[in-house]
This record gives sequence, structure tokens and C-alpha cells, in this order.
Amino acid sequence: MSYRQLIIGFARSGVLGYGGGPSVIPLIRYEAVEKYRWMSDEDFGDVLALANALPGPIATKMAAYIGYRVKGTSGAVVAILAHILPTVIAMIGLLGSLYALRESSVVSGMIRAVGPVIGVMLAVMAYEFFAKTWKGMGPVRAILVTLVSLLALQGLGIHPAVLIVVFLAVAFFKTTFKNTVASSAKGTAEKL
Repeated sequence: MSYRQLIIGFARSGVLGYGGGPSVIPLIRYEAVEKYRWMSDEDFGDVLALANALPGPIATKMAAYIGYRVKGTSGAVVAILAHILPTVIAMIGLLGSLYALRESSVVSGMIRAVGPVIGVMLAVMAYEFFAKTWKGMGPVRAILVTLVSLLALQGLGIHPAVLIVVFLAVAFFKTTFKNTVASSAKGTAEKL
């Protein structure tokens, strides 16, 4: 793992991530999981959940965490700077041109054409996460958690971070309770 890989990976995701956090997530996933193999898909899902639960822009939180995981504190700083600096420089350089061309049908068409691509990238990522959930939790639990999430997010308007924290707490307590019961049963069996 090198600083060069961090710089290239996060600069590429920062420059190509049109539309903000949700559109950058599949790009960061590609760099971190598939291209450089800094982490597994499961680890990436955990990082994504944690980043969603914390305040601030999701892409910079993910860059910080992944950079820290790869190269420590300096890796976090390098990853964040690599992710945001190219965009900042490009924005400063291109802002005047785009402002001058804001009425151009070509520029408007380019902006509208990117939307479906981002939608497909998010749909593919959502499908992959759902398939892993289906495999890991089983069909009944996967459908139940999906429906509860959909109802909470869309029906009740609960913030995604609140929902993630609730699910993490339930999983923590369920696992802790399961391990406590297993330890008690083992201790009882050893006494007998």
C-alpha cells in the first residue's frame, strides 16, 4: 500500500464523482474494494454505515477512514486532500467558463445526461448490498429489514443516520446477548 495509490484512488473518485456523496460512493468502493483491495466488501459496507451515521460529507469521512486504515494518520490526511483538492482546483478554474455557458443547451444536455448514469451506479450498488444481505441474513430477514427500512425512511421520514444507529444497536445487543447466553451455557455445562 502506497501513498501514490491513495492519491490516485481518491483523486480519481473525487474528480469523477459528479453529483455529491451518493454518486461518489460506488467510485470509492471500486477503488477501495476492487482495484486496490484495501478492504473487503463487508468492511466497506461497515464503513459506509458508519460514515452515514456521522455528521458531514460522506465522501470525506470515507476517505479519512480508508486513508487511516491504509497508512495511519498521514494516510487519512493524504486521502482527504487527494479527494478534495482536484475538485476545488477544477471548480475555481472552470467556474467562470460554466457561468458564461450556463444558457448553453450543450452544457444543460451534458448535465442531464449524467443523471441516469449515476442512477444506474447507485442501483447496482444497492442490488449488490441487498444480495449480500439476502445471503447473510436469509430471505425472510432481508425482506423484513428492507421493508422496515423503507417504511421508516419513506413512510415515517426518519433520518437515515437514526435508522442506522438503531439497527447497529439492535445487532450489538443481539450479538452481546447471544454471546452471554452461550458463555453462561458453556459455564453451566463445564460445572456439570
